[in-house]
Amino acid sequence: MSDIGKKLVDLETPAILIDLDTLDRNLRHTAELAQKAGVKLRPHFKTHKSVWIAKQQMKYGACGMTVAKLGEAEVLVDAGIDDILIAFPIVGKAKLERLAKLLERAKIIVSTDNVDVAKGLSDLGTSIGKKIRLYIDVNTGLNRCGKEPGEETAALVTEISKLPGVEVIGLMTHGGFAYGLKTPEDLRNAALTEAQGLVKTKELLEQSGISIPEISVGSTPTSKYVDAVEGVTEIRPGAYVYGDGGQLFIGIIKPEECAMHVMATVVGIPRKGTAIIDAGSKTFSSDASGHFPGFGRLRDQPEVYVERLSEEHGIVHLPEGVSYEIGDQLFFLPNHCCTVSNLHNELQGIRGDQVEQIITVDARGKVR
Repeated sequence: MSDIGKKLVDLETPAILIDLDTLDRNLRHTAELAQKAGVKLRPHFKTHKSVWIAKQQMKYGACGMTVAKLGEAEVLVDAGIDDILIAFPIVGKAKLERLAKLLERAKIIVSTDNVDVAKGLSDLGTSIGKKIRLYIDVNTGLNRCGKEPGEETAALVTEISKLPGVEVIGLMTHGGFAYGLKTPEDLRNAALTEAQGLVKTKELLEQSGISIPEISVGSTPTSKYVDAVEGVTEIRPGAYVYGDGGQLFIGIIKPEECAMHVMATVVGIPRKGTAIIDAGSKTFSSDASGHFPGFGRLRDQPEVYVERLSEEHGIVHLPEGVSYEIGDQLFFLPNHCCTVSNLHNELQGIRGDQVEQIITVDARGKVR
């Protein structure tokens, strides 16, 4: 039986609620930020994995989508979205064969930070008679993928550019380290650092005759400062669509920009200072925060938080003077919206106190 039309009080829990008005404002706001700054918006699909939301992002001006895995790209192409950046290295025969099929149907850009990975892509491009477009990943502080900006990355790009089956069209980075910062000034400086590292590398390459038309930066926190940076052509935020505790704590969003909440029911009150809810690690993300304890905070009373998770139980910390009854419905802001989405087949889109729409998580589990 569909939940559409149900009042929240009548919903079975746990349920992931998405406020549709807040979601729409978030989509419009980031699209407007990009438009005013004169940069392209290529949002990251991995946050929501929903074809409907992706199409809303395209409607509001996104140039295409970013994905983490081939499986996500396949879902989008099947849905008619055909301009996609795969922001993940493609390695191995099976994955290259899948990429070849996607290249027949869509405009695909692939990222890498490695010559051997680029050689595999070049061999594929040569075999199909089509140069594969590449973004080269650069490390600007996250210390995940990418060589260092400047001469190190310039040398890598120079080597990859000699391969016959690929074309380097851009430099990219992901400023996820910004989630560990605490002040607007620090975040603005992170956005500048992120962009300047890429621009410096672009200038070095152009001095040697290699044109780099695209400078692509990622992360929701640094995207908020796109109007303050120079040289960027594209932003790739993802988590802005829903908002979460991580974004709220560092001050890049306000409570009214948090579209996602976990609704859970109190099913146990075994001792003073504790309530048990029907939402555990299979509902909440197990991602912890470096800024505050627990895995989710009560929407209107943040000192109440989910301090521990087992698979189906959430153990809620209650401060002195706070108590609940069996059957009470509680609304929690999760730490990390992206991983919550991937735990669920569908989310409940609400207006006011009523379910208006079911949001299908179309690419749930597409980790290959």
